[in-house]
Amino acid sequence: MGFQVKAIKNPDWARDEIIRACQLVMENGWKGLDAGDSRVVELSALLQLLPIHAEADRNEKFRNPNGVARKTLDIATRHPEYQGKPTNGGALDIAVLHEFLARPQEMTEAARLIRQGIATGDLQSFAPTEEEEFGDDFSAPEGRLLMRWHRARERDKGLRKKKIASVLQRGGQLACEACGFNFEKVYGDRGAGYIECHHVLPLHVAGESRTKLSDLALICANCHRMIHRQAPWPTPEELRASIEQKHANDRRAAAALSRPRRPADEQMPNP
Repeated sequence: MGFQVKAIKNPDWARDEIIRACQLVMENGWKGLDAGDSRVVELSALLQLLPIHAEADRNEKFRNPNGVARKTLDIATRHPEYQGKPTNGGALDIAVLHEFLARPQEMTEAARLIRQGIATGDLQSFAPTEEEEFGDDFSAPEGRLLMRWHRARERDKGLRKKKIASVLQRGGQLACEACGFNFEKVYGDRGAGYIECHHVLPLHVAGESRTKLSDLALICANCHRMIHRQAPWPTPEELRASIEQKHANDRRAAAALSRPRRPADEQMPNP
């Protein structure tokens, strides 16, 4: 009918947004800020540019300075050294706060990348789709936007082809670096030359450095999803170690079940 219906309630804060707010609180000595603070006004303008929430889901108060200031208080009052009564923040506020306390340099880098990506327009093309490849059960410590940026680098066809070519030139096989799965050995010609490419370091660790072939790992689709399923992401080597440990545990359990039980095992004599 020529008009757009706006949401009554604004969407919950996403991890990316809380990371930026938490960074501001940390810079302010873990104290909340007022709505009139120029830093809050600047963050409000930045959050309104983040392509996380659809326009139809936002009302006229979406991430305004009052809401941003309130979020800084939600974070500050959850700091372990805060002595007063905490405000009504969410579980994600607490989770991001503790990530900053545990890994301040990494989380500061994530916050910087989010800010710079919006300032340069690099993140504007990473708006959410109706059905993202990774659903809600997949997580990234630096939030959805950098996750999408990270995945875009993994989808770079030129890098993937160069990585595969470099492995084959050294006489290697296109086998998963985590579990050893080889598509050609299982699927024949249909699987020849196919494997997925994973960027080992998340953006908040690697920064914006130029991607080198050594930064990439060849892995199968299953291992790729297992790596991204829960933060912090394991490296292919760490995932391989956990797979090998699982197999070793299974072998020991099977050996214990197949070992014949002796009468002495069933009833130990009294001393």
